[in-house]
Amino acid sequence: VQLQASGGGLVQAGGSLRLSCAASGRTFASSNMAWFRQAPGKEREFVSGISWRSGNTYYADSVKGRFTFSRDNAKNTVYLQMNSLKPEDTAVYYCAADRNDYFTKNQYAYSYWGQGTQVTVSS
Repeated sequence: VQLQASGGGLVQAGGSLRLSCAASGRTFASSNMAWFRQAPGKEREFVSGISWRSGNTYYADSVKGRFTFSRDNAKNTVYLQMNSLKPEDTAVYYCAADRNDYFTKNQYAYSYWGQGTQVTVSS
């Protein structure tokens, strides 16, 4: 699976952005997908994801109610709609995929990674 992330940019606090992650390969529909982010000087952290088996979505507490994860299997693409953005959301956002049976928030379980897209939220 190859992943191509896009949609980052500069936005004011309270604004919105939508990230996209396009995947190549026939195994997209049976892949767990997730977004992680890494802010300067911090560890990479889980943001949101979806289980391929159940269709359930998962969110970090810090983004619940503001971010929405979705996937379009016909387009081999996942999205992260980010609303009510805050300066602390500033980070490089990465999409990731794995073929495990069950969803995990553990970044080390993910075998495939996109190149990252910068999100900057100004105050």
